[in-house]
Amino acid sequence: MARAFLILNEAEVRQAIDMAACIEACERAFAAYSGGGAELPDVIHLDVPETGGEIHVKAGHLHGQPYYAVKVASSFTGSGGSLADGFVAVFDSRDGAPVAVLLDNGFLTDLRTGAAGGVAARHLAPARIGTVAVIGTGIQAGKQLEGLVEVRPDLSEIRIWGRNRERAALRAEALRSQLGSGCEVEAVDEVEATVAGADVVITCTAAREPLVRRSWLKPGAHVLALGSDGAGKQELDPAILREADLLVVDSRDQCVRLGELQWAPDEAGRTVELGTICAGEAPGRTGDDQLTVCDLTGLGAQDVAAANVVMSRAAGLGRVIEP
Repeated sequence: MARAFLILNEAEVRQAIDMAACIEACERAFAAYSGGGAELPDVIHLDVPETGGEIHVKAGHLHGQPYYAVKVASSFTGSGGSLADGFVAVFDSRDGAPVAVLLDNGFLTDLRTGAAGGVAARHLAPARIGTVAVIGTGIQAGKQLEGLVEVRPDLSEIRIWGRNRERAALRAEALRSQLGSGCEVEAVDEVEATVAGADVVITCTAAREPLVRRSWLKPGAHVLALGSDGAGKQELDPAILREADLLVVDSRDQCVRLGELQWAPDEAGRTVELGTICAGEAPGRTGDDQLTVCDLTGLGAQDVAAANVVMSRAAGLGRVIEP
């Protein structure tokens, strides 16, 4: 049976969802995933080597939600920069009818990834955060800090490192504008100096060899690794995973295949899924000196959760195609 079909552009998607709402939706999605309340097929990963293209296709359904979704997100680096794009197709969970397409240009992927970092920080970061180290200068450098500030608003210092010093300086300038004058932001030339003494360390790169060493981390640090989301990627010294007091993953199976656990598979048995912590079935951080590590590879459940928030707030937005 034909029905109205909604098209939202990026500006309209941005109007329908914010970081706070996305964090709450993602927290529920993580709990649903770990508790058996989500249906998620395997991720489809497609490379276009001629132009540095990397495409992820993720889909899922959260039990009881009115919509399921299929997300396509891409990143192309062959032009010398990084071009991200994508969209989300939304379907009615009652009968499978397509009801909307969210032409978000990858915005929801960026937002829900930042929100996942916020969820992790809520449960795993120290109660008081002074210094944050960010390894990477892309969009997630900003989105991860946006998510972090939502749950831990009183940051005092941010250090940022990137392979390209000019890009690091530009990202630092953007973060100063984003966070306001209450937080000192500086670009740092060496990874070790960026990480040393930091309460939270965020890695968001496409690295294929370790960037952060265990010996650089202070007692009680929280490490969030999210750049490793494909075979062969790596940001952390495996000793960080082996010596973590609490080793958390979004999906145990997926992190062994795509995340930092590729390089320390023997540690998989002691990992805790973030969703079990969100559901109150396992503790998060319990001590000031605990080294907590969270390996995030990205779940389709997050995309579905974000899409459902957008759809619930979409009244009066977009263009409707009538049957």
